[in-house]
Amino acid sequence: MSERNHQEAPGTTVAGLDLKPALEAVLMVVDEPVTEDHLARVVQRPRGAVADALRELAEEYTAQRRGFDLRFVAGGWRFYSRPEYAEAVEGFVLDGRNARLTQAALETLAVVAYRQPVSRSRVSAVRGVNCDGVMRTLLQRGLVEEAGAEPETGAILYRTTNYFLERMGLRGLDELPELAPFLPEADAIEAETLEGVPSFDPDAPDTPDTHADDKTEF
Repeated sequence: MSERNHQEAPGTTVAGLDLKPALEAVLMVVDEPVTEDHLARVVQRPRGAVADALRELAEEYTAQRRGFDLRFVAGGWRFYSRPEYAEAVEGFVLDGRNARLTQAALETLAVVAYRQPVSRSRVSAVRGVNCDGVMRTLLQRGLVEEAGAEPETGAILYRTTNYFLERMGLRGLDELPELAPFLPEADAIEAETLEGVPSFDPDAPDTPDTHADDKTEF
């Protein structure tokens, strides 16, 4: 095709590309899961054909024992390194730095995941310790977000994000393990624990946290 013809019909050759390599090329540059509808528009193919090609690619990578795989997570598709090669990836990415969640952060994140939408005071009541510092860290990491206000008290409510689903490898919250029955009921213990928990006013000055694990942010 001449340069003139190419300029007259920009993008018309996309539909003529081999579908699987075109999808691979697009997925190589994404930084979050991409929906099948979005991919179909980009490669100018029917959604059904794109969905079939993505599943075939995922099966091929598994059969070939590649170091990466293609997963459907948080409503879209994205490349991930395989868990069995996690140490190699961590060695390159972290370069000696510890970026893992602290125990306090994991506990707080679990309460939010199973109680959402939930206020800071209720999360702290479940944990029995002020969680303000850890919640700020989870917000900064993009794992939780604000979800409106509690009608009765006006307290800000929090929920997990799509990024949380992505990092956990979940399609949706309905895939969370059945752990909710083992969490204590916040309403039942709040009166007993809240009295010993410092203020949860997000605009209030930070106060020292006497619990060492909660002081450690990641």
